[in-house]
Amino acid sequence: MQKTLITIGVVLLIAGLLWPWLGRIPIGRLPGDIIINRPHLKIYIPITTMILVSLVVSIILWWMKK
Repeated sequence: MQKTLITIGVVLLIAGLLWPWLGRIPIGRLPGDIIINRPHLKIYIPITTMILVSLVVSIILWWMKK
């Protein structure tokens, strides 16, 4: 448990330091993400992004388990 918390902390630290460059990656604007723009209403449903993030997290957790 302690090893997992330290690993998560290190990953968050690295992501925070690399944020200026990570912000340029088009995650969140992928094809399949639904954006509804109407007057006085903006709805954003990132379906493709959620699937991609879930896949990456699942692979990382599977890899850490081995």
